[in-house]
Amino acid sequence: MAEISVAMAASHAPGLTGWFDKAPEADQRTVREAYAEIHDAIVESRTDVLVIVGNDHIANSKVGDYPNFTFGLAERHSGPDEWFKPWLRVPDYEIPGRPDVGDVLYRSVKDLTPGVRAVRENLRYDDNVSVPVTMADMVSTGVALVPLLQNCTVPPVPDERVCYALGRALGEAIRTRLPDGLRVGLFGSGGLSHEPGGPRYLEIDEKFDRWWMDLLVEGDHERVLAEATFEAMERAGSGGTAELLSWIVVMGAIGPRPCRNLGYAAVDQWRCGFGAVRWELP
Repeated sequence: MAEISVAMAASHAPGLTGWFDKAPEADQRTVREAYAEIHDAIVESRTDVLVIVGNDHIANSKVGDYPNFTFGLAERHSGPDEWFKPWLRVPDYEIPGRPDVGDVLYRSVKDLTPGVRAVRENLRYDDNVSVPVTMADMVSTGVALVPLLQNCTVPPVPDERVCYALGRALGEAIRTRLPDGLRVGLFGSGGLSHEPGGPRYLEIDEKFDRWWMDLLVEGDHERVLAEATFEAMERAGSGGTAELLSWIVVMGAIGPRPCRNLGYAAVDQWRCGFGAVRWELP
């Protein structure tokens, strides 16, 4: 059977690349060190395939026909998409895909909830994939990607329990339906508190962010599902904070366990709280 080799999550705010130097040096160092550890974890865990779970910013589908989960099954993933280049300011990248792995995972979860799709063309990637790929220098690791983009914006949004259940099925599929010896990593991309384009665009809910990070460190997933609801995320920043649902997909795949806080920073100029964690796997 295949094995989940590593499980991590981190913020992907465009400010981390487009406006990185607007933050104090100490906060810049927090981000650099967190993403450096993510890079090292991919290498040291000998991960073959990394499933990146992140939200789609309404870039790949029309609002009137919007999927809840989209598996990217391209042979190679390249980005960032041309439209997003001026504000992301990251170099172009190309990284191999694993459509065979993605197809197995897609078929394993497609009937669990409405609106699960698979796309074999290269998707439009903005900060959801481009920031972690760049900040963690994933191209140099040799890892292949299976992007899983989810709906965190268009009602009705799959809530925390739907995401956790899908994650559980994803983890089961990795462990039982993929080739023996394959090492599959999981990465939740998104969050923390932010409200893009809303009245709190320049605000970060640091109290919520630190509460969320402490909750994950404790490892009580039932408490996370009971308290860190979609509604609670929306109160901390509408239209943005719910990107943390991608972290919940990863949590469902690995089951209840504590994690290690890799760092937190609240920088208004980045328009988003930054945080990163790594879960302790056997």
